[in-house]
Amino acid sequence: MLPKSEPYDQFSWMIVEQTLEEELSLERSVREIEDCENIDVLSQLCVAMARQHWHQSKLLKQAVSHIALMDSAFSGVEQIL
Repeated sequence: MLPKSEPYDQFSWMIVEQTLEEELSLERSVREIEDCENIDVLSQLCVAMARQHWHQSKLLKQAVSHIALMDSAFSGVEQIL
């Protein structure tokens, strides 16, 4: 339960916060891709990333819908109390 003094921001959980370690890890991966000159490896990487992107987008859409449903149900219960 949230303290009454703090306003509820239903979208605050959607803010992505990167640690320095995560940012540096991503940058290292990006640089490895940029430095790759093998077309076959880049092609395979693009295919894998396209498949992963589709799967993660679908999963995220389902998760956000589920969270929104639970959030609206929770808000309704909280108003009754």
